[in-house]
Amino acid sequence: MHLSVADARALGERAMRGIGYDAEDACILTDHVLDAALCGYEYSGLPKLLNVAEHPRFKQPRHPLRVIKETGVAVLFDGGNQSGMIGMYHATRAVIERATASGFALVGVDNLWMSGRSAYYVEMAARAGLIGIHAVAAPPLVAPPGGAKAVLGTNPIAFGFPMEPDPLVIDLGTSAFMGTDLQFRARLGIPLPPDVALDEQGRPTTDARAARRGALLPFGGHKGYALALAMHALGVAAEYLFIAFTPDLLTSLDDYRRELAEKIAVLKATPRQEGVDEIRIPGERAYRERARLTREGIAIDKRIHDALIQLAEGAR
Repeated sequence: MHLSVADARALGERAMRGIGYDAEDACILTDHVLDAALCGYEYSGLPKLLNVAEHPRFKQPRHPLRVIKETGVAVLFDGGNQSGMIGMYHATRAVIERATASGFALVGVDNLWMSGRSAYYVEMAARAGLIGIHAVAAPPLVAPPGGAKAVLGTNPIAFGFPMEPDPLVIDLGTSAFMGTDLQFRARLGIPLPPDVALDEQGRPTTDARAARRGALLPFGGHKGYALALAMHALGVAAEYLFIAFTPDLLTSLDDYRRELAEKIAVLKATPRQEGVDEIRIPGERAYRERARLTREGIAIDKRIHDALIQLAEGAR
């Protein structure tokens, strides 16, 4: 099915209101997943709202973020069992406010679930003129090299760098396949690519449902494994960690943006191999998709659309 941005937003907000979220939280959730859809990530788009409703922690009591510990430029929040997309939105606003005022801020959040695309948050920080680093220690879904059981999370890490006209955003998971995409494919019966997952007996599989009972693999073998373990080590301090600082702690913001733009220009001017039309930088495709799909609207599987309509019925 094809939906305009306005219709997709209305559907998402109605669905979240239908399962009990107030207008503000429904807007935060929908804006997050709609931005993912506009950036070309269908699996992190409107289908993710179904994941919210189905999450085992959704029906447990929740409360707004509250400060557990505060020391100068650092703060640790109890996320109140909120959806991570809500909790990290407020945490990102807090890190932006603190880093803008002090030049540097460190914000940690525990007691959240399912935070969505890390790129969403570091882009917020970068558009505020900050360098942002966001790391997550996710629930176990990934086996170590040679292992047959999930013991590490997909453990993404993202970076946002202020630049004109759009920030440089780098967002990667440490698994060979993303957990949200796995859930999306399991929902619709779409097979996985080879060599990214194991079934519950530790055998390679392309069956998304079997992989959900088994494990994903780290990307790049031992390198992705090492990076995932590093994110887990950070997660011992805080499950969700956000570092932000102003470039003018070390150099002026204008000089920083200019020198970064010059480096990007050099990268894009790299001589290309045969058959390559363009050297792209991370996030560039997503920005182009966002501009195009904002005009044209998004496609959504009818099964996803109908399931969201069913959630929205609760609002009546």
